[in-house]
Amino acid sequence: MSQRMDVHEQITNRIVEAIEKGAGEFKLPWHRPAASLERPVNIQSGNAYRGINVVTLWVEAQLKNYATPVWGTYKQMQEKGCQVRKGEKASMIVFYKELEFARDEPQEGEDDTRSVWMARGYWVFNAEQTDGYTPVERPPVQPIERNARLDTFIANTGADIRYGGHSAYYRPSEDYIQMPDEGVFTGTDTSSATEAMYATVLHELSHLTGHKSRLDRFSVPRSRESTAREELLAELSAAFLCADLGVTPHLRDDHAQYVQHWLEAMRGDKRAIFQAAAGANRAAEWLHSKQPDTP
Repeated sequence: MSQRMDVHEQITNRIVEAIEKGAGEFKLPWHRPAASLERPVNIQSGNAYRGINVVTLWVEAQLKNYATPVWGTYKQMQEKGCQVRKGEKASMIVFYKELEFARDEPQEGEDDTRSVWMARGYWVFNAEQTDGYTPVERPPVQPIERNARLDTFIANTGADIRYGGHSAYYRPSEDYIQMPDEGVFTGTDTSSATEAMYATVLHELSHLTGHKSRLDRFSVPRSRESTAREELLAELSAAFLCADLGVTPHLRDDHAQYVQHWLEAMRGDKRAIFQAAAGANRAAEWLHSKQPDTP
């Protein structure tokens, strides 16, 4: 029992950590690491991992920026000609095994044995932690069509926007926005790569309005609930701005799905959507106020 509880606690802590670092996005419209898009698979068997191990390895891939959905134990990697590099840290997964125990005093009609599922932790490495493995290829790049009006709107906000990596986020402590390179945007089922890129910039600009020198939303202690509320606000603000600036002719499913995701994270707080909408309107209006043609 103790071992199972320890295993579950470690996995839960990693999932919570990923959510707090922004790994909880419903669907990101750029080339996330392949391991975050595909089911993680075992290097030896080729079989996909199942259950909680799928979530666990997606989390690890997101936190450590692995682009390969291939995992295995140290021994399995060696057997496939891949040597784990010195100093690399393994990730925990869990394997359940059914064990049978004799009943001390079986009741009438009961079997003499009882079955108990036991959890055992295993440690696995991603293929990118080894020498001798070739990473999977990324999907083809879709061209981005620059929009002068939107570029001007973004520039007028005065935001410090930096490009590179696989993540989009706003860092309040240094007051800058990090964006993936524009060439890695793929779009989604309901938006083009161009729409996805601009919608993502507008989302992060909405976060930027929360800085203490602007609308001062980050003075409360950070928690999972405050993170969910801020993400909900930013996505609603991005939806407002997309409509204002003609990024899309209608509210995209992406926005609704993202909003629903964060409402679920807040456990169905019925007031949250209205509170977030009010904050989102203030954020969008602040960004509009930085435009020279704003009354």
